[in-house]
Amino acid sequence: MDKDSYNKLTAAEERVLLHKGTEAPFSGKYNDFAERGTYLCKRCNSPLYHSKHKFQSSCGWPSFDDEISGAITQQLDADGLREEIVCANCAAHLGHVFVGERLTDKNVRQCVNSISLIFVPAEESAEIEKAYFAGGCFWGVEYYFSQNKGVVSVTSGYMGGALKNPTYRDVTSGLSGHLEVVEVAYDANKVDYEDLVRFFFEIHDPTQANGQGPDIGSQYLSAVFCQNVEEKKVVNKLIAILEAKGFDISTMVLPYKPFWPAEDYHQQYYAKKKQLPYCHAYEKKF
Repeated sequence: MDKDSYNKLTAAEERVLLHKGTEAPFSGKYNDFAERGTYLCKRCNSPLYHSKHKFQSSCGWPSFDDEISGAITQQLDADGLREEIVCANCAAHLGHVFVGERLTDKNVRQCVNSISLIFVPAEESAEIEKAYFAGGCFWGVEYYFSQNKGVVSVTSGYMGGALKNPTYRDVTSGLSGHLEVVEVAYDANKVDYEDLVRFFFEIHDPTQANGQGPDIGSQYLSAVFCQNVEEKKVVNKLIAILEAKGFDISTMVLPYKPFWPAEDYHQQYYAKKKQLPYCHAYEKKF
């Protein structure tokens, strides 16, 4: 929404969102609230939090230990003592952030005014998340993930190296440090991250250490790029299950790095060519 289209606020809402006021503790409608869905900014409707980010802190206001990527901006409060959180889109005041209380594994509490939020139930909204997988040539990985229930889009690209905006030639040289990776955008209300990781292990050979099928080289190695501790725990749990089944897993578990989309001619390659992947196939492993 542009500024002229922002939602009309009541006087009480203006006091908090525009003039940085605070609602009384334990008075907000979302303080003691645990439904699944998405929390939007009251002023501009931008998605801010998913329900999985919310936890019960007993502080008197809704508490979140994470946010939708890019949705929140932190800035020093006017009193110079606290970190204020505002909507990244419209700068509406949301509340304050506190670190070090050890209330969750992430050790962060975003303390938000209920009056700053709009809640949309899960059945009425998509909860879009992203996941990053490297399993050889991205053409085949993209092909299979595109057919998975709950997947909204799949983008082929590069991740893992230090070079910014790498080209296909940079990556295939083996010198850029990047792997061929797919960015999977998915609706977390329809498929969860663990399901996607399981599927990833079943559409390529995670035991091959030098590439995938006939594609040999460092850019074709198997890896999962994890954005947080929870994702890393899921991947390691599934690797342990596979190893217990006798698979010698070569898949690397790596931290998230910037993702660079590949050139247009790489996107939806097999769909455009009306062909099937030659080095990827589905094999049930779990």
